[in-house]
Amino acid sequence: MAEEFHQKLPFREKFGYALGDVATNFFFQSMILYQNRFYTDTVGLSPAVLGWMFLLVRWSDAFFDPIIGAMSDRTNTRWGKFRPWVLGAGLPFGLVFWLVYVTPDWGPHGKLIYAFITYILCMVAYSASNTPYSALMGVMTADVNERTNIARFRFVGAMVGQFIIQALALPLVDKFGAGSSARGWATTMAIFGAAIVVCNLIVFLSTKERVAPPPEQKPSLKDDIRNVFTCGPWVAMFLVTLLIFTTLVLRGSSLNYMFNYYMDPASVAGFLDKMGLGASAPGDMSTWKKVLDALGLLVKPDYSNAAGVGLSFFFVLGSIIQILGILVSKPLAERFGKKAVFIAGLAVTTAATACIFFVGPKDLNQMLFWSIVWPLGWGPTVPLLWVMMADVADYSEWKTSRRATGFVFAGIVFALKAGLGLGGALASWIIGAYGYVANTTQTPEALLGIRLSATVYSAIPFALCMVCLALYPISKSLNLRIQDELVERRKKFGLQNPTAS
Repeated sequence: MAEEFHQKLPFREKFGYALGDVATNFFFQSMILYQNRFYTDTVGLSPAVLGWMFLLVRWSDAFFDPIIGAMSDRTNTRWGKFRPWVLGAGLPFGLVFWLVYVTPDWGPHGKLIYAFITYILCMVAYSASNTPYSALMGVMTADVNERTNIARFRFVGAMVGQFIIQALALPLVDKFGAGSSARGWATTMAIFGAAIVVCNLIVFLSTKERVAPPPEQKPSLKDDIRNVFTCGPWVAMFLVTLLIFTTLVLRGSSLNYMFNYYMDPASVAGFLDKMGLGASAPGDMSTWKKVLDALGLLVKPDYSNAAGVGLSFFFVLGSIIQILGILVSKPLAERFGKKAVFIAGLAVTTAATACIFFVGPKDLNQMLFWSIVWPLGWGPTVPLLWVMMADVADYSEWKTSRRATGFVFAGIVFALKAGLGLGGALASWIIGAYGYVANTTQTPEALLGIRLSATVYSAIPFALCMVCLALYPISKSLNLRIQDELVERRKKFGLQNPTAS
């Protein structure tokens, strides 16, 4: 019986689970990196209105996540609690994701109403898919070390999804749009929306649920709420999640504006030419260059797409380095503890975020340096947030003899969405306050606001995260003690592998 509690999952299952984060990052990275500028420069919404839309929609929708968490905890089917949600929400999620990037010709008020409705629907579909998907990791195995291994697969998948959309989104928009950014966005996101549906289907077919609540546990939303909100580790991780995703949106959105309006196009093009991404005459193109050109990844002779290709290059470089960081996350966490690795990684990332402020418009080499340092710090931390939340679910069960995995993770998805909303609103409001006007040459004050938003202002929430993590009480030794004691409890009830199909 003991081996079952320390079961190693097959590669096929971990790989299939990881595809869920490929899909999630098609959605997630587009929210972080592209959505602000899509709404201001393509749809035509003002930064002030956009900020309120992000804040109201994302914060109000965040209250939907605990409902999904409670409902998924109470779902009982032959396929388990969480897998049916991943399957059922996959198609609506992919469809509405595409609709967000469709720009109807309905006038300013019609476009605003359409943006509100489609954005609300997309966030709801994301909740119905991602909250159960996140909770699924907590019930695939009871072994905390194997969970860390699952998380490594998951976040390699996340980095692959991030890599794909960061590399291809802006170049494909330019390629498919052929002068119309609205057409380019709609076509590009239709492709990514279809991929979301396929990935969610594979997650459902390839995974199993093995950890069930104690058999004497009675469903009680009141008890779930009390147990979560009185759980110190959960509160600490809620604040960490809120602050992290505030920074990621604020930084990512603002870097998009920074490359488009602040960085010198000729210097960006010259740098990219050294990297093999410069334009060539059609007859002189190698097969590889033809592939890059088909994907929109070559800089045009007039530099009109230099900002998009340049931003994609730096994002992709960061994604590659992050993948390496994720691969070393498990051994680092096992040696030093998750909390220590998380704090150290954030310290490096915070410093790199702030230092990009000193990059000049022609200084691509310094931008390259900080674009390498940033993911070196960030990469090892990426899986730890979700692994630590699975540890929090164990901690809550250990303390209260009640398990509410879905509700615990729902609170974190709540914080994630609240961070998306706050970060998106701050990105819009900050550049608006400094005088940003879409699709025109920016004033020195507006450029200062864009740079501060992408760097110094973005570093502040990361610094606050380190304070919250210092208060997180689950040490490496306590984590192992909790695992061993829960194993003994579950042995008595035979709770491993209750839903094997």
